Amino acid sequence: MADVFLDNVVNHVPWVKWIPVPVDPGPFFYDVPMQRLKNFKVDEVLCLYNALTGHPEFTARPEFQLMKFDQYKYSVAGVPFLKKWTLADCITRDYDAEGTLYKKLGSPEHFAILHLDGSDYRAGFDTSIIPEDWQQIEIKEGMTPSVFNWIGMLSNAESIICVDSVFSNLVDQMNLGTDRYFIPRSHIQLTPVLGNDWTIMDFDDATKKRVTIFGAS
Repeated sequence: MADVFLDNVVNHVPWVKWIPVPVDPGPFFYDVPMQRLKNFKVDEVLCLYNALTGHPEFTARPEFQLMKFDQYKYSVAGVPFLKKWTLADCITRDYDAEGTLYKKLGSPEHFAILHLDGSDYRAGFDTSIIPEDWQQIEIKEGMTPSVFNWIGMLSNAESIICVDSVFSNLVDQMNLGTDRYFIPRSHIQLTPVLGNDWTIMDFDDATKKRVTIFGAS
């Protein structure tokens, strides 16, 4: 795993041996992880990339033409896709850290949570639709060491507004909240399968040019 993401998982998924890999523009994606696994004498390696420059064998698989990227990974791993929504059974929650975050944010009674920053995208959202007496809490990097520490806040939010990201996946896979808004930012094949009830927001003009592949003539 990229070393910059390690704090998110190391204490919440202790049954995995996490191997940190420094991020770089090239070998980080494949060569370095493969060498690390070899050094640890791992005798079975399963690569879950559905596409990677220089590796046409991934896109040559029949699953690539049929499935979204998350479905692809489960299929290649031989794991039923419905297991995606059993995340709650796989993690260890840190209730003390969740409580610390709640207090840090002012212990609000009525609030909406917004997550608008993707890895390469900042989403727009008209916050005027949120009632004035609700606190608006926007998730920002560095507010708490792990994304999993947001579970308590997300569970109790009146509304959750998420750009396509790790947080929207967390909400969906753990069935958090009830009033959910999903802001898409990617091509259909790179957008995860959503299993819960979401209001899907419209694309902004810039994103629409990047992702539209079907349309009436």
